[in-house]
Amino acid sequence: MTENDAPIPALSIEQMPAGAFAAALGRSFRDYGFAIVADHGIPPDLVAQGWNLTARFFALPEAEKRRYLVEGGGGQRGYTPFGREIAKNAKAHDLKEFWHVGREPQGGLPLPDGMPANVWPDEALPGFRACFTRLFDQFDRLGARLLRAIALDLALDPDWFVGPTRQGNSILRLLHYPPIADADRTEAGAVRAGAHEDINLITLLLGAEEAGLQLLDRTGRWRAIRPPEGALVVNIGDMLQRLTNHVLPSTTHRVVNPAPERQGLSRYSMPFFLHLRPDFLIDPLPGCVTAANPRRHEPITADDYLHERLREIGLTGEKR
Repeated sequence: MTENDAPIPALSIEQMPAGAFAAALGRSFRDYGFAIVADHGIPPDLVAQGWNLTARFFALPEAEKRRYLVEGGGGQRGYTPFGREIAKNAKAHDLKEFWHVGREPQGGLPLPDGMPANVWPDEALPGFRACFTRLFDQFDRLGARLLRAIALDLALDPDWFVGPTRQGNSILRLLHYPPIADADRTEAGAVRAGAHEDINLITLLLGAEEAGLQLLDRTGRWRAIRPPEGALVVNIGDMLQRLTNHVLPSTTHRVVNPAPERQGLSRYSMPFFLHLRPDFLIDPLPGCVTAANPRRHEPITADDYLHERLREIGLTGEKR
């Protein structure tokens, strides 16, 4: 670890008692907006299969990938081409392309209104759907465990988040940052991912071992996030910040361009954006509103907030 690294401890969700884990997770979130979980429990062979299919998909010809672009879909499912997303208030588009997997219908229940169906490239990549449906489910289960710990830390009922996230509009994103030499960097100052905060409740991220991910600490200094090999990085999103009236802060972060010796290589990552159900009303928790921390936000549904933010980052095609 260098002096520029964020000193985020790696926590064990399996070996620490539930109360101790919840308290340590809460401290890490309050200090950095981020935490690291060393033993996330997602099967390594499934993760390896996911990385393999991710690389194979993004290696397809551009015309083939664009067959799975859902125009007018706000980038919520399927393929989003290189250079389309832009961080809020940024001047240059991000140097990335990505694929989104959402929730599949389960138990005979239809998806909630407004939640789009998945698209799948199985004719190009057999096994893609089976792999990422399983990975989505693994992330979803792990996210529920982490939300239980967050509820404990906030002195809520441990199952408080179960209802608000039932059939939540969560997204598994497969991210590809192409080699810098191959990227059409026509915009001055373009980076792999501009400074931003996530929209959702919490983000669960695999693939942060490759250098580039940085957070903005409380002193205004950019600090690198360097998790152990295979560990999970977790960060607070704006929906949870809003729900907790900023008790749990959503921290600005970015992915910077690599050092010269790494510019010829792709970077891949796999974030899972854990969302509330679309009709849930995000209103600050009473226990998080005090004289010292008065109410900062008015209520808004999760779906309205999501679409407000998608407009801001250029994915809906509407002017910002």
